[in-house]
Amino acid sequence: MKRRSTSSDAPAAPLRRKRVAAEAARLLAGEGGDPLQARQRAARRLGISDPASLPGRAEILEALDAHRRLFGGSDAGRLRRLREAALEAMAFFAAFDPRLAGPVLDGSAGPGAAVQLHLHADDPDAVARLLADRAAPARQASRRLLLADGQPANVPCWELVADGLPFELWVLPAQAARHAPRDPLGEGALPRAGRAAVERLLAGDGP
Repeated sequence: MKRRSTSSDAPAAPLRRKRVAAEAARLLAGEGGDPLQARQRAARRLGISDPASLPGRAEILEALDAHRRLFGGSDAGRLRRLREAALEAMAFFAAFDPRLAGPVLDGSAGPGAAVQLHLHADDPDAVARLLADRAAPARQASRRLLLADGQPANVPCWELVADGLPFELWVLPAQAARHAPRDPLGEGALPRAGRAAVERLLAGDGP
C-alpha cells in the first residue's frame, strides 16, 4: 500500500516535488495533456497528496525541458505550427480580445494538444453565432476555472478542428480580458498571451 505523505515530514517535500515534477514531465512527453492534469496523475501514481509536495508550473516545465533534452521527443516544428495557427485564429476572433493559454503557450504541448484560446464576451452566445455563421462544426462543452477574484466558474467551451488542428475556444466574461483567471498550478494569474506576445514567441523573442 502506497504511503500518503503529510505535512509533518516537510523536510522531504522538496524531494517529492522533484519526483512528481519528473513523473509529470514523463507523462507530458509521452501522452500529452496539460501540466495540471499531468501533475494530478503523477501525484496519484506516486501516492503523494501533501500540497507542499506538489510542484508548480515552472518546476514541471523545467523537468519537461530536462526530459526532452535527455530522451528527445520535442517537436519544435509542430509547436510552431500550433502557435502560427493560434495567431491566425486570434486575428479571426479579434472582436473577443483573445488570449492564448495552455500547453501551446507554455511549450508543454504533446501529441494531440489543442490550441487553447480564451475569448471574452458578456454574451457567450456571440461566439456561438459567429461559429454558426461560418458553418464551423464545433462541439459545445464546458471548462472549470478560478476567476481572478477566486470564484470558481464553469465557462462555455467550443471544441473544433480547423486545418487539421484541434482548438478549444473558452468563452470568459469580458472583464477577464483585463483580469486573468488564477493559475491552478500556483499563486498568481494564469499565464496567457495576446497577439503581440504570440508574435514575439514566433519571432524567437518570447519567454
